[in-house]
Amino acid sequence: MTTAEPDSTLTLGRKDFVSDQEVRWCPGCGDYSVLAQTQKLMPELGIAKEKIVFISGIGCSSRLPYYMNTYGFHGIHGRAPTIATGLKASRPELQVWVITGDGDGLSIGGNHLLHVMRRNVDIVIVLFNNRIYGLTKGQYSPTSELGKRTKSSPLGSIDYPLNPLSVALGAEATFVARSLDIDVRHLVGTLERAAHHKGTSFVEVYQNCNVFNDGAFAEFADKAVRPDRTIILEHGKPLIFGKDRDRGIRLNGTTPEVLKLGNGVTEDDLLIHDETREDPAIASILARMEYPQYAVPLGVFRAVQRPTYEGLMEEQIKSAVSASGEGDLAALLTEGDTWIVE
Repeated sequence: MTTAEPDSTLTLGRKDFVSDQEVRWCPGCGDYSVLAQTQKLMPELGIAKEKIVFISGIGCSSRLPYYMNTYGFHGIHGRAPTIATGLKASRPELQVWVITGDGDGLSIGGNHLLHVMRRNVDIVIVLFNNRIYGLTKGQYSPTSELGKRTKSSPLGSIDYPLNPLSVALGAEATFVARSLDIDVRHLVGTLERAAHHKGTSFVEVYQNCNVFNDGAFAEFADKAVRPDRTIILEHGKPLIFGKDRDRGIRLNGTTPEVLKLGNGVTEDDLLIHDETREDPAIASILARMEYPQYAVPLGVFRAVQRPTYEGLMEEQIKSAVSASGEGDLAALLTEGDTWIVE
């Protein structure tokens, strides 16, 4: 099975991936950071621009393909995973990225998103989550908090919000991660891990909409409080957090508990993160940890290996050809009873 392979002879830089299109997002939008880190990452992958494709649906985030000097496709609302599936199945040598948002990906596109993940198509999905519909000027989205007052919910939303990571884990995505738009080092590192994964990579990015939902994640994402209110997941290491790294997480059955280190409590009492667990149960528990009850986990929740959709499809085609020959399309179309309509 062929795929996009690094080329050591390439000498590309970030500017090679910057298109000639004017970037049109609101000043201060978190989308700028995601775009910048994506453009910064591309040269590090060592893949020719002609072998990279960005596909999007509808929304502020979905403008990103215009700003990448690669191939791109701006699809209709929610259908980017479908287009990506068809492209990857027919051109497996390409590296395919899907850029979507909490509205585009989880509302009208929710069904398409589920199936691309359960099929394990070898693509990278980056979901910008700002908990609002930004492009259409501030309606509540599938991830907006219960009681959220917006233009479309003036008395407060009565919809319970979706947890994007829970959706991805429930759909058996083989790589599931979360990062922040304003933590650029963590973001580019997470995107790099996703790009190297063989199978469907799903990355949720907490992204600020400073016009219609400013400060949606500030209570735990702001740099001043982040060490005490977030946990960086590291494979094989205990779940420790805090500015002084003096707190951690253990499981009491299926319930996370926050422990203060010291007075007999050591790192040995804490949960050791294992992103390679085939069973997504613990990853699902971590994905549901929310502030203020818990520190918010960031990083890779799950990274497991399974055959990809396009790989299995190619094997199936080869098996059929081996058993029955190449086939004859003209003969297939004209076999049996035929007639001419004049």
